[in-house]
Amino acid sequence: MSCSANPRRLTSGLRVAPYPSLCPPSDRILSTPTGIDNTTFRTLAYGVMQASDRPDIEALEASFNAAERDARALVAGLSEKLGAWRAEADSWSVAECLDHLATANRVYLRAMQPAGERAVREGRRRRRPAQPGLIGSWFIRTLEPPVKPLFRGKAPQSIRPRPSPALHDAIGEFLASQNEVRTFLQKYADIDLVGVRFLNPFVRGVRFSLATGLHVIAAHERRHLWQAWRVRQAAERAPGA
Repeated sequence: MSCSANPRRLTSGLRVAPYPSLCPPSDRILSTPTGIDNTTFRTLAYGVMQASDRPDIEALEASFNAAERDARALVAGLSEKLGAWRAEADSWSVAECLDHLATANRVYLRAMQPAGERAVREGRRRRRPAQPGLIGSWFIRTLEPPVKPLFRGKAPQSIRPRPSPALHDAIGEFLASQNEVRTFLQKYADIDLVGVRFLNPFVRGVRFSLATGLHVIAAHERRHLWQAWRVRQAAERAPGA
């Protein structure tokens, strides 16, 4: 496969925003997967990281920025009707995927915020890169798309999407939640994100580091943006679309 900056083309024929490269070298930031269908999984590069004393923080911010770009591309040219389309009665629409992400981001941030504030008061300064540990890394891998059947399941009730949200409202809520995630990252970038822990809001008795929490948010976004792209493709192929 040759590398190019050609626009992506969905199976429906819709052209969306181009990306810099289809064959990123290993030193590039990987974004969410595109070229979505039942057999294809591919990540794309959004740019080369520059030298920095906090490359881990910049990599996280780049992941959140990439998710926002992909979400904007996802809804570009998509009607409210197709945004609300479901493959089955109990499956999610594009709008519901975005609404779920907005809610989940905020629930996670509410759980993480007190730990961050406490760390600032106690003067717990940054000591090492914001990377997840062994258990956190395993959990994050289970979230990454394409999702294996073993790791599929219903979302907790507290973060299930609202019934039939409007597409314009769902994308607006997701983008607002992204701003909140980036604000948290920048506010607490200089604390010990690896050493400071918070109680996981969905797994009783389990504590994650703030670093793991941020990586979980990023991976969870990739998971459901991947899902939403597949839903969009199916919607555009559906009779009467």
